[in-house]
Amino acid sequence: MLMEPEPGNPMEAEGVTNPAAARGPDGHLYLFPRLVAAGNFSRIGIARVIFDDRGEPLGVERLGIALEPTADYERRGDGGGCEDARVTFVEPLGHYVMCYTALSQLGPRIALAMSDDLLHWVRIGLATFEQYQGIDFARVDNKDASIFPVAIPNHCGKMQLGLLHRPLFPGTRPEEIALQPEPRLIDRDRESIWISYCPMPAANLEPHRGGLFNSHRRLASPVSDWETLKIGAGTPPVMTRHGWLILYHGVSKVAAANARGTDACVLEYSAGVMVLSQEQPRKILYRSAHPVLTPDLPAERAGSVSHVVFPTGIDRRADLGLNDRFDVYYGMADRRIGVARLHVPEQLPTGATADPPRDECKKPVHES
Repeated sequence: MLMEPEPGNPMEAEGVTNPAAARGPDGHLYLFPRLVAAGNFSRIGIARVIFDDRGEPLGVERLGIALEPTADYERRGDGGGCEDARVTFVEPLGHYVMCYTALSQLGPRIALAMSDDLLHWVRIGLATFEQYQGIDFARVDNKDASIFPVAIPNHCGKMQLGLLHRPLFPGTRPEEIALQPEPRLIDRDRESIWISYCPMPAANLEPHRGGLFNSHRRLASPVSDWETLKIGAGTPPVMTRHGWLILYHGVSKVAAANARGTDACVLEYSAGVMVLSQEQPRKILYRSAHPVLTPDLPAERAGSVSHVVFPTGIDRRADLGLNDRFDVYYGMADRRIGVARLHVPEQLPTGATADPPRDECKKPVHES
């Protein structure tokens, strides 16, 4: 593992997990982990990744706090939270954009912040959405958001900012779905990863002003056994030779022995790969039929929420001259942070849900 709670640090008493990852103007790689204090009070920290002589991630240097709950939309009585960040350098804006989950009395909502150096952040506020076919996204819990690094074409071909997000409609949480009798029909209107678009700000406008996301489209719904209870966007989109690459998480129900030695229902979070068309990002070119990352290490099977791998950060290893290698940073059982290697093959497997190569995503040998 790469990072775990610091002994005696009250801000990390319940875990460090689900980090964003981004290369700074100085070339260093920075992580933005969720730091969980007692009572599930979450902050977003800043840490610099330390590499060994071979260029492999070895550990982190803690640098402080990026965001902590101070805004009304981040507060929940005496608690609240800034959680599960994803960070992208958005080229048309010339700034880093952080999408994170703000936890208030209303529930989880997508919030945005901006930075020009990764060390100092300015809040933009909650993401705002135009209504769509009777859906008011402002009144729906929402998570797992990230921004594309460049403008992408919407359904009309207009070049706009693209946002991936996962609304949590009532009854669509995996804990709720797991209680439903089998079999069940997937409601594609309500159990999907969505893509939405926002017009680019005019050249004379301050980039710290937020815009309205519209042109909504359902991108992907659960299709495979390993994701039958829920899917959600994971790492921000990165361009590869094949198109936009994202890792996403899927939730399934597995049987495990409880303290009495009998089978009990356990939720398991795994990760898969999705490739979106560069010309039409609403189109899925490839989607792994089986997970490329599963909770099989002890630190992934036992923690604050057991049986979880949750990818949220990705780093192209161009510094090693390896444009097809990515390091994936992920939460381990909502308690610690791990890193895995992802190699993009020269050819995509045939079929949108064909099996990926079994070695597509590997955990470093030194992990334990």
